[in-house]
Amino acid sequence: MHSPSRRRFLATSAAVGFGLLAGPLRAGGAQDASSATPGPLLARAVPSTGEMLPVIGAGTSGSYDVAFDSPEYAALREVVRIFFEGGGRVIDTSPNYGRSDTVLGRLLDEGGWRDRCFLATKIAADSRQEAEAQWAESLRRLRTDHVELLQVHNMRHWQEQLPYAHELKAQGRTRYVGITHYTDAGLEEMERILRREKLDFIQIHYSVNAPRAADTVLPLAQDRGVAVLVNRAFDDGRLFAKVAGQPLPGWAAEVGVTSWAQLFLKFAISHPAVTAVIPATGKPERQRDQLRAGTGPLLSEAQRRELVRRFAA
Repeated sequence: MHSPSRRRFLATSAAVGFGLLAGPLRAGGAQDASSATPGPLLARAVPSTGEMLPVIGAGTSGSYDVAFDSPEYAALREVVRIFFEGGGRVIDTSPNYGRSDTVLGRLLDEGGWRDRCFLATKIAADSRQEAEAQWAESLRRLRTDHVELLQVHNMRHWQEQLPYAHELKAQGRTRYVGITHYTDAGLEEMERILRREKLDFIQIHYSVNAPRAADTVLPLAQDRGVAVLVNRAFDDGRLFAKVAGQPLPGWAAEVGVTSWAQLFLKFAISHPAVTAVIPATGKPERQRDQLRAGTGPLLSEAQRRELVRRFAA
């Protein structure tokens, strides 16, 4: 028998296909109709609480590691504005991403966006002492006293760090705890942890050319009532090289897709276990394009299978 939160999650997952929204979706500023985001973002529930999250989030790796007051920083300010005014909430960062968490903290502070942000960060430490110091520094850089999600980065020393994350949750310093990885090499260990530990979230890679998470980890997370964030939906940009100059599938327009980036993101969120996908970008036009992936119909199972066959190594 499913728990109430599990039943709520299944009902929400089904409802997503009918266009649940995460918030008002405006591209912001004086723009022509072609640059506006065409409709509300779909949303899914965090199984452990029922909290609704928009299916398109944002990552910071690489894109946010910029110098303050540079042209890249000015572009990021616009990126973040478009993200929040477009209905986005989830932003994922890490103390391992260079200056990214410091830059993100300043952007959230300058824009007054902290209260609108579902802020996710990580612990990547080899001891309890290192974890405590890293956590304190993360809060300082992010200019906050709490985060919404604290994850054990790449399952590093998870036997020690996951209990610490649970302690911080009990203290109200984070709302949720989870674990992350980013390659197929981590799938078996993630499956073992999912089976034995209490988690709110996992974060894992899942893309048209790396679909193995759908074999075991994604259905297991769904069965255990664990939310899923998807990273590397573009395979660190390598997928764009594979499709350069190629037309979209003939059925793309039927699901409201007008770019390969949208199609790759929509592939990820079309799996019913996925809560949100977190692509990183430092370019405003790409942020607008990515948000469009979270609107309109999702891909059918047959369409997802077609894409996996097309991009099989």
